[in-house]
Amino acid sequence: MVFTPSFSNYLLALGDYVLGHAISRILTTLFLVSGMSANSVAEVFNPQSFTLDNGMQVVVVTNHRVPVVTHMVWYKVGAMDEPPGKSGLAHYFEHLMYKGTKSLKPGEFSATVARNGGRENAFTSQDYTGYFQSVAVDRLPLMMKIEADRMTNLVLNDEIIEPERAVVIEERRSRTDNNPSAMLGEQLNTVLYQNHPYRIPIIGWREEIESLTRDDLITFYRNWYAPNNAILVISGDVTIDDVRPLAEKYYGVIPSRPLPKRVKWIEPPLKADRQVVLENERVRQPSWSRRFIAPSQVHGATEHAYALQVLGEILSGGATSRLHRKLVVERKIAVSAGGWYSGRSRGPGIFGFYISPAPGGDVEKTGAAMAAEIDLLIEKGVTDQDVAKAVQRLQDSAIYARDSYRTPARILGGALAIGRTVENVEAWPEHIGAVTKDAVNRAIAAVLKDRKSVTALLLPKPTT
Repeated sequence: MVFTPSFSNYLLALGDYVLGHAISRILTTLFLVSGMSANSVAEVFNPQSFTLDNGMQVVVVTNHRVPVVTHMVWYKVGAMDEPPGKSGLAHYFEHLMYKGTKSLKPGEFSATVARNGGRENAFTSQDYTGYFQSVAVDRLPLMMKIEADRMTNLVLNDEIIEPERAVVIEERRSRTDNNPSAMLGEQLNTVLYQNHPYRIPIIGWREEIESLTRDDLITFYRNWYAPNNAILVISGDVTIDDVRPLAEKYYGVIPSRPLPKRVKWIEPPLKADRQVVLENERVRQPSWSRRFIAPSQVHGATEHAYALQVLGEILSGGATSRLHRKLVVERKIAVSAGGWYSGRSRGPGIFGFYISPAPGGDVEKTGAAMAAEIDLLIEKGVTDQDVAKAVQRLQDSAIYARDSYRTPARILGGALAIGRTVENVEAWPEHIGAVTKDAVNRAIAAVLKDRKSVTALLLPKPTT
């Protein structure tokens, strides 16, 4: 599956594909914790970690509230690692991971999870691919057994590959080709990124999906699906002493393999402002958005990542946030308005703004009002009070994550998969608390001032 974290309702509508199901604002906020330094005391999940002899990292978060565990395997490979001309390969392969091994018939993996009272899913992003099951704690050994089995024993033949190709193409048709907001998001990315593979949709271009071969899929599997390219995260009613012998039994016996050398992509700065406009008869709510390339947690000027997260909270952190208050509540010219930061990626991040006009409003005039707010933000910056309130809200949000047996696995896995560490995640409250007004204003200047951007308009098609 390919899916979108909800940076805002607007982004959900725009159809940015990032993960396999929609995550709440709290999870989105907390996924960004992975960009912190490693010099502070554990404060978030108190995880424990070890590495198997074959290079597979194992992370355990103990939570004894209920006798349940979430078992997640993250592979450090995503759509950005596909060879040229092979778009959609990573996502297509995610589907095939459910189609049988030497010991499990097609569909038997999912049937086993369901028969044992579990829930499962998978997701493909530009940066990684993940598979997870949530089950009663006494079913954990079984989940580890069947997940380890498909890491190395997947069966790929034409009888399996071809029907699933049709499923993937239908997913593209229903989720993108028949969804104007998703079509706009796809076209926007082709303009925003000039060189980086983030410009290519995760689900792939239909013409290239149709041309993928069995050899392409087998090569991808052998190149990337190895224990030394994987992270196992288990969160729930277990201890590290429970997990270690199981991990060694099921995953530790799988040999490591040499991994391909990754391309070090460089994204040149935009030299001109650009605009993408999509008119479609299915559009009921027009919208305006503007995006700027930004540093991520591991790419570019990473020293601004924490400050950009705080800025996103100032602009869109709830009903009292700056843009919602000014444009929706006070001026009443929009039904939604905000700003957001996406920085949990191996490549460039994004800082974006969005607005949808109130009924009867003109989208271009509403967009001009948002553009004026961006100019004001660049000119005036933020205040100490803005930053203090945003930092407090962000730190408070960590409390909710501790109560879940699924959230820690998602946050830690996502961080480790892009090259961060357990210590980075745990240091988040301290480092987000160290963000100052001056740091946010420096980040505004670095990302927005005199920088080129891409503006997108989603419009109803005029009647003739």
